[in-house]
Amino acid sequence: MTTFEVMRIFVPATLSFLIGIGITPFLTHFLYKRRMWKPKAGKVALDGTPATTFNQLHNERETGTPRFGGVVVWSSTLLTAGLLAAFALVAPDKLGHFTFMSRNQTWVPLAALMAGSLVGLVDDFFEVKGRKGLPLRVRLGFVAFVALLCALWFYIKLDVSSVSVFFLSQPISLGIWFVPFFVLVAMFIYAGGVIDGIDGLAGGIFSTIFAAYAGIAALQHQMDIAALSAAICGGLLAFLWFNIPPARFYLSETGTMGLTLVLVVIAFLTDALGKGKGVSVLPIIALPLVATVASNILQVLSKKIFHKKLLRIAPLHHHFEAIGWPPYKVTMRYWIVCIIFAIIGMILVAL
Repeated sequence: MTTFEVMRIFVPATLSFLIGIGITPFLTHFLYKRRMWKPKAGKVALDGTPATTFNQLHNERETGTPRFGGVVVWSSTLLTAGLLAAFALVAPDKLGHFTFMSRNQTWVPLAALMAGSLVGLVDDFFEVKGRKGLPLRVRLGFVAFVALLCALWFYIKLDVSSVSVFFLSQPISLGIWFVPFFVLVAMFIYAGGVIDGIDGLAGGIFSTIFAAYAGIAALQHQMDIAALSAAICGGLLAFLWFNIPPARFYLSETGTMGLTLVLVVIAFLTDALGKGKGVSVLPIIALPLVATVASNILQVLSKKIFHKKLLRIAPLHHHFEAIGWPPYKVTMRYWIVCIIFAIIGMILVAL
């Protein structure tokens, strides 16, 4: 990798971080002035019953801390993309190569990021107004719809119908089944967004994941994707600066929906299309998200089949809280696990 290619990654990351740091004071002033937090604490479990253990652990933190923290991430990413594109117009010879806005690599992930973030923004707004947010079926339906559009773009426009696996020499052809596979992956990863439940946890996890995909894309010389991933990582680090306990705001749906959708698109872009293996390493690099979804599924199945909880509380990170781990210990250990498995995923791609 050349020095210039390294700069194409670090410049967007740094600029996005600085923009995020710069806009946060204005955002937090607005959020606290308008009291943009849940008016009443309490959550409902997946089976519709009150989440008693969770509410005991988090009642004090559920109110008084604003939502909408994801605005820092996606706004800093979009402003970075816009500024670098504007700089390219002003000084194309010197700054033109730093823009990462390109039809073949970043238009679709940026569209997915914006679509998810805006719908998540609506959900957060309903939450703070006491309307319980958008129903889960509506959010899942929207994620499936956006994923379907993206899958059709891959299948029809980009002629992608296969996925690569890191331990196989040839891609696996899925044909038309590529489309539902894409949608299922998107819905699964979106379900992992509930990891946004402890101060600092989601910010550290997502920033590590996007940093890993920035590295993967760079190894495959997909520099626009690498720059976009780095810009998202920079925005997440700015968010994390203010989300470390005590959190100034929460990532919430406007963060997690957009981030999970753009993550899936980037994973597929760094797969067969880029002659890489971005999809097969996604469960490894995003292991904390996978563990979150798996623990929810296993908890529901255990209650339905055996009429007994497998965990004190699902998802898994809240189970660790329930058995006595301090929140900061859960967060730090999740960060460590995510970093290790992100490195493993990058190694498997490079082999």
